[in-house]
Amino acid sequence: MTPSARAGAAIALLGVLEEQCFGPGARRRPADAVAADFFRARRFIGGGDRRAVAEHAWGVVRQRLRLDWHLARIGMPATPRLLLLAQMLLAPNGANGGGEDHGRGRQAVEAIFDGTHYGPPVLDPAERRAAAALAGRALIDPAMPDGPRFNLPDWVLPAFRQRFGDALAREAAALEGEAPVDLRANLLKGDRGRAAAMLAADGIGSTPTPLSPWGLRLPARRPITGSAAYRDGLVEVQDEGSQLIALLADARPGMRVADYCAGAAGKTLAMAASMGNRGKITACDTSAVRLDGAAKRLKRAGVDNAERHLLAPGDRWAKRRAGSFDRVLVDAPCTGTGTWRRNPDARLRTQPADLAELVAVQHDILEKAAELVRPGGRLIYATCSLLPEENEGQMDRFLARGGARFVPVPVDAVWTALLPGVAVPCAGPWLTLSPAAQGTDGFFCAVLERAA
Repeated sequence: MTPSARAGAAIALLGVLEEQCFGPGARRRPADAVAADFFRARRFIGGGDRRAVAEHAWGVVRQRLRLDWHLARIGMPATPRLLLLAQMLLAPNGANGGGEDHGRGRQAVEAIFDGTHYGPPVLDPAERRAAAALAGRALIDPAMPDGPRFNLPDWVLPAFRQRFGDALAREAAALEGEAPVDLRANLLKGDRGRAAAMLAADGIGSTPTPLSPWGLRLPARRPITGSAAYRDGLVEVQDEGSQLIALLADARPGMRVADYCAGAAGKTLAMAASMGNRGKITACDTSAVRLDGAAKRLKRAGVDNAERHLLAPGDRWAKRRAGSFDRVLVDAPCTGTGTWRRNPDARLRTQPADLAELVAVQHDILEKAAELVRPGGRLIYATCSLLPEENEGQMDRFLARGGARFVPVPVDAVWTALLPGVAVPCAGPWLTLSPAAQGTDGFFCAVLERAA
């Protein structure tokens, strides 16, 4: 494909994303799912061209808050054509943009809109005026308010300021960076050293993660699903922060464990490994599709002490098993603000109404999951959110309503027992992780013990 044809395809993809993910009345589907459908319907687009088209579109998605601000400032609508035009002119990695000779950059960008059969139509007079107004500007403008300057939706700013204070700019920048590729060595198949050696045999270098004793970090994004270590179930893709939550659950051999919001079972796999396949772990979820996907991962990992349970309205499973689990992990559905560097579209899709709805859902899940914990057992609550309402606020509410049923177990006590010699990565009673401070996704984890 020519550069013009790639730009034309990117504009078409941006239009579909606006319709299905971001625009008024959109279903707010995840952008990667929409993009997969888009390319599936256009199999004539080859691999290299597909990457180039996706890079155009994701560049716009990643900088959408700033691009919207620039276009609004010159009185132009945020159409897919103008968004791509602005991205090319303003972003450091845009087509000839961000260099010293901004005039040539503008000419090169305008030439992409060449009106050929597969390329986008030529710029109309208003679009050419927009190009002239944008050329030579910096993507991050000194006149920007904090929202677009930090690339954060306005509605999260108060909560982020509350959490990060003077470190807000650094944390916001980290949320724009590229997330590392972390793997977890499956202790049922071998240790971290063996996993690193098998990866190296396939030409994939790795280094131990600084906090998780199970983790390996790749120096660059690499396809690992074809490696022998992955095929044999020796490694799983899992962010170091997620590994630490499974570690703090302290699931031991012989215990009864419930992963109450298991999803595709990433933490189920980690806890089953720490249990040495002894005891019983139940992966619960409300989605049959996710649990079906979990079955494949459990089989590849060699997990044979796990069962799956589909949570459904009217289900009496939880009532029959009340007070019978040593560990209950609630990896609660949340806004996912801690994963925005991996899911840049989520900062556009997620709205304040979603937060209010999720806070209510989280509280309901906590109350139900707490009933499963035996006296002396532990309830572990976790999110991949950076918002206090979903984290500390939930703990305050739960403990206030629960009376003396549960007592917080300070993170430093759990951490020191499990990871002697490794400094606790955060202060306070709970585990709080962020991309800038710890290099992980943003996570929160609380450990509560039920009174005997």
